[in-house]
Amino acid sequence: MSAVESRAIRFHEVGEPLDVLQEEQTQIPDPGEGTIRVRVAATGLNPADWELCRGFMPGALPRGIGVDVSGTVDAIGDGVADVAVGDLVFGSSDFAAQPSAGAADFAILKLWFAVPAGLDAVHAAVLPMVLQTAHWTLDLMNVKSDETVLIHGAGGMAGYAAVQLALRRGARVIATAGPTFASDLEGFGAIVTPYGEGMVERVRSLADGPIDHVLDASRPNAGAIAALIEITGDPTRVVTISNHDEARSQGARVNIDELMAAGGFPSSDFLTDYATLAAAGQFTIPVAKRFPLAEWRAAAELSLSGAPHGKVVLVP
Repeated sequence: MSAVESRAIRFHEVGEPLDVLQEEQTQIPDPGEGTIRVRVAATGLNPADWELCRGFMPGALPRGIGVDVSGTVDAIGDGVADVAVGDLVFGSSDFAAQPSAGAADFAILKLWFAVPAGLDAVHAAVLPMVLQTAHWTLDLMNVKSDETVLIHGAGGMAGYAAVQLALRRGARVIATAGPTFASDLEGFGAIVTPYGEGMVERVRSLADGPIDHVLDASRPNAGAIAALIEITGDPTRVVTISNHDEARSQGARVNIDELMAAGGFPSSDFLTDYATLAAAGQFTIPVAKRFPLAEWRAAAELSLSGAPHGKVVLVP
């Protein structure tokens, strides 16, 4: 094995993504113990990528973006026995320990799973972070069969995934969403109502009884948590993945706080099952648009717009 030359989208200082990101050439090293290197087939962009640029989870610079990756195994580190060179896998880039991440020609992965037959590389690459966020948060909420769950912000991809997962757990799901994905969510089995004025009253009417849990997956917006607490009457029933400061100030729960307090991120082995479901057409994450790596700026602009209507994907 030897290091490979690669294009990479990286930042050398913290700031707004479009101000600090740049495309450049770099060396992607041999994979270390317990990691693999892949020739990237697709990278799904997430809001977390932009927060990394802004200083979330700070680390050594330069750093890359693109946590979610699919690709063909190019090299294997010591201690890895579950893949072979040439296998198509999807997973998470080793963004914290490497000077580059998934938005590149090659990437080091710290977590990976085989892409099942019937699932293409693009649709595999959009799975990890939205599924992890939704699955881990529903676990924190201890959602059970026959309980009523409100998922606020189900038009975003974490919320869109959470609707499908909660329904699979046997929960009754009420979802707030705009028109883009309302018919999708209803097709899954959710009861859907719009955002905006009157949302509290609409949700209460649709629930026709107590709401056991609320998952806030909405874009950061002032007042979201207060409205959700008004619906439940109990801030501890509200868990947010996005409106952190407001939740903390009002006694609601923040998923990342509870995950870290419990010792960090749990197992992601469930990704294998959901990749199989996706291959069979029984689970889906919509792709808004694919961009070649050279058009990363346009991809970032769409993702940062707040309304990409699906996942934005870079395809080297």
